[in-house]
Amino acid sequence: MVTRVKQRMVATRLLQALPILVLATFIVFSLMQLIPGDVAVTLAGENASVERIAQIREAYGLNQPFLAQYGQWLWNAAHGDLGVSLLSGEPVGDTIARTFPNTLMVALYAVILSVLIGVPLGIISATRSGSPLDSGIMGAASLGVAVPNFWFGMILVLYLGLTLKWFPATGFVSPFEDFSQAIWFATLPALALCTNGIAEVARQLRSSLVEIQSSQHVRTLHAKGLSPARILWLHGLKNVSVNLLTVVGLLFSKILAATVVVEAVFAIPGIGSSIVNAVLQGDFPVVQGAVLAMVITVIVVNLATDLLCTVLDPRINEL
Repeated sequence: MVTRVKQRMVATRLLQALPILVLATFIVFSLMQLIPGDVAVTLAGENASVERIAQIREAYGLNQPFLAQYGQWLWNAAHGDLGVSLLSGEPVGDTIARTFPNTLMVALYAVILSVLIGVPLGIISATRSGSPLDSGIMGAASLGVAVPNFWFGMILVLYLGLTLKWFPATGFVSPFEDFSQAIWFATLPALALCTNGIAEVARQLRSSLVEIQSSQHVRTLHAKGLSPARILWLHGLKNVSVNLLTVVGLLFSKILAATVVVEAVFAIPGIGSSIVNAVLQGDFPVVQGAVLAMVITVIVVNLATDLLCTVLDPRINEL
């Protein structure tokens, strides 16, 4: 029965994802039309004849109406064809396969750091609720939420990269080439991305634990003689695990979006850099394919989060 419920949930989520995919790609496709300039002129060259520019527009379908262009792209994408870059001629699928793993590594690294640092801070703050230590942690968390990722990234480059030379200031090594070097190069970008994540995890966990500690259930456990540490680890964290997992799932989406800017600061050859370059050059297929890949990734992560939540709390299947 539980398996059928989960299968029905997966099917429902996938059906709900289809209009999201269409809407996201349609919005991006529409916005690309507003970018000044003509990609056909860029491809043909400044001194190209009018006939040559017209030939390029026809070859790439740029002379078709907007809805016809989008409809053709959507039909091709549904069949696994994301087109080719208008400028480099490289298949968009190859561009995504080459750059997206770099972005995913940095994003996952930042999420892991957010959890490893944010969870202990949230536990300490909750167990010292109302103390100066609690106020200090929550104050730092508020500051962490407010600090822009790109600004903090530049500070890290200046001090930890260029001044102290603890980490490489820019550049990237693929995890498929040398994993230890990849971790070393990705540390500063991950630190720049995880400041908001650490703050969010700490604040949400602290709020949930304080609420649990004031519940009648926990008071009953105290009356039975259980130690505060046992109550915290065996009951408190178990009860807030679903909320924490939900926060981490949402956090991944935020960090993935933030990598678009952070990759530019650290010169990372990721999908964010590809999007920025493609937007500046009017390379529609690359932008569309990259956005599609990011949206699908977010949907998959959210679906995995929902499934894990049902494992941690089977009562969700009854909703």
